[in-house]
Formats: sequence, C-alpha cells, structure tokens
Amino acid sequence: MDNYSQMLAFIWANECGSFSAAARVHNLTPSAVSKLITRLENRLRVRLFQRGSRVLTLTEEGAAYLLSAKAVVEAMNEADSVAEALPARVGGTLRIHTMTTFAKHQIVPWLPEFLDLYPALDVEIQLGAQFVDHFEQGLDIAIHSGVLPSSSRVAKRIGECEWLVCASPAYLAEKGVPAVPADLLEHRCFNFSFVSPWSKWSFVQDGEGVSVPVTPSASFTQGDLLRDLALAGAGIVKLADFHIGPDVKAGTLVPVLEAYKSGIIEPIYLLYSDRKHLSPRIRVFIEFFQEKWRQHPWKVA
Repeated sequence: MDNYSQMLAFIWANECGSFSAAARVHNLTPSAVSKLITRLENRLRVRLFQRGSRVLTLTEEGAAYLLSAKAVVEAMNEADSVAEALPARVGGTLRIHTMTTFAKHQIVPWLPEFLDLYPALDVEIQLGAQFVDHFEQGLDIAIHSGVLPSSSRVAKRIGECEWLVCASPAYLAEKGVPAVPADLLEHRCFNFSFVSPWSKWSFVQDGEGVSVPVTPSASFTQGDLLRDLALAGAGIVKLADFHIGPDVKAGTLVPVLEAYKSGIIEPIYLLYSDRKHLSPRIRVFIEFFQEKWRQHPWKVA
C-alpha cells in the first residue's frame, strides 16, 4: 500500500504544482509528501521532478511515469467502484447442503418466491442426511439438525424440531394402539438404516429414560420413504415434525405414546463459513428463510 501512496503523492504534486500545495489540498504535511515522492524516486532509481524554488517540473522520465501512474490509479478507482456495488448485487450460484426432507418440505415450497426476488441468483441444493463440511469445495450454506461436530463454522440456530412416533389411523384401527413403549416390539416398525440419534426410539417411563430396541421390518436412508409407508398404513415410524407436521395436522398420521415422549427438542442450525464478510447471496437467503421459519410453521401444537 505504501507504493500506491507514493504514486498518489506524485500525481497530486504534479497537479498542484508543489509539495506544499499538494499537502494542503490532501490534508498532509509538506514533509510527508516530500518523503513519499523521495521514496518513489529511490525505488524507481530515477528523478521524477526537477525541483525549482517555486514550481515543480516533470523530468522526461517523470512525464512517462505519470501516464502509467494515472492508469493504475484509474484502474484502482474502477475496481473500488465495482466492489462498492457488490453488497447490493445478488447473483451467482448459492450452494446449499441440507437434509432431503427439510429441503422438500421447508425450502422448496418457498423457493419460487425467493427466486422471483433475486432473478440473477441460481440455487444448487445438495442433499444428505448428515452434515458434511464441504465449505472448502464451494459450499455456501448447510442446514442440519441435532448435535453438530465441532467446527470453526458459524452456526446460527434457526429453529427446532421434535421427533414423533406415529402411524396412520387405518393401521392403528387394524393393529391397535401401543399403550406403553414396549408394545412397539409387537408392531411393524420402519426406521432409518444408518446409525443416528434419529434411529433410536427413546421415551420416558416412570420417570426414567427407556430406549426400545425396535427391529425394523424395512429401513431406509431417506425419510420420505418411511413417511410413504406410514401413510399407506404399513406400520409405525419415527419422523421429525418439520417433515410430517402437515400430516399430523390433517389427521393422516397420528402420534402414539404421547404420554411417554422424551421431551427432547432438537435444534436446527444454519451454518456458513465467515461471519465478517458475508456474501450478499448468503445474507439474503438467511434473511428471507429465517422470516419464513420464524414461527416454526411445521409445529404440530
């Protein structure tokens, strides 16, 4: 940056006709201007001005250097003007990684409205059940629930969810409603196929936590398939309210063992990599969707 200051001092001195005049116009001392230009001449190993008692005269080398110096300063000013406009410009590609069911039920319904607001922005959604730190590969945002691994990323809590054990009215009418957690062992249940807190069926009974070792009749990595089986009356599932909240409100899925709920509320986090210099495309996404999720519209009650 000192090289740039030297260049500016040189241009100002030429425009103003003297070191002292340049200093007055740009709120510097004459000695500061003189030192900057002397350092510039020493660095270039050439004299740029003929110093007179009253005025400065460019040397032949100084006149040649002035053209280049002005071109550099103009380029720097143009770059600054572009940079100043960046916060107002929302464009490019926004890359998001999140859970499939969250994307389908809590992002996609609002996505057309968001894209209408920012037509120059493209959204690429990558899906996966568990958080994977791909920020170094160009990821902008991750949205995941539960306990996250230790990370240097910024984690903003945007909501919470509850996991519900439920089945269709048709299944419960045919097979009966489980009265206590252990009754699940006599029912057909479906579960996730990977190791996760989501695949544990935990309850509170007689003041103590109990976990029912459900043996699933079928298991999947994808929650929507579990939901489909439950809606079809095939068995009992455990899914998040952000996923099946509308089904429960509509009565097409019915929560069971409500008296034994663990009461665990799982946080939902939005993660990004840099708190200080937030890209406009990330900022507008956070602001838009946080407003949509503020009241946790998926809540059953």
